[in-house]
Amino acid sequence: MIENILVVCEGNVCRSPMAAGLLADEVPFASVSSVGINAMLGHKAEPLAVELMNQRGISIGNHVATTLNVNHIKSAQLVLTMSTSQRQWIEAQYAFSRGKVYRLGEHDSFDVADPYRRGRQAFEASLAQIERGLKIWIRLINSLAVTV
Repeated sequence: MIENILVVCEGNVCRSPMAAGLLADEVPFASVSSVGINAMLGHKAEPLAVELMNQRGISIGNHVATTLNVNHIKSAQLVLTMSTSQRQWIEAQYAFSRGKVYRLGEHDSFDVADPYRRGRQAFEASLAQIERGLKIWIRLINSLAVTV
């Protein structure tokens, strides 16, 4: 069973907080957290991200951006990134992480576009990509919980 999941993006104020909120809602038995490779340390989630998640009944209003560190990688059983470059960066910095770091869009071969400072349409498009990628991951994570 996967009980500790880490979601990673760049600034940790848009994509990964939204993805972590959705994932935590669908896999309540797991601890889900989000961090950024270049986190906007101490910043709250972007207001558009908070609004879009509130519309789905999920609160990320208390989220505070955190920077990725070795302890995050060590404790996570699964690490989901928004892009291939983020996955590659993590694997280069933390060689031991290979085999547990995947792109959110891994199964359909896509990166999740960064909506930061690009307006509502960009946030909605990014969230749609996150939901698309998570659909498969949620099914896989939940199937492992049932079979173990």
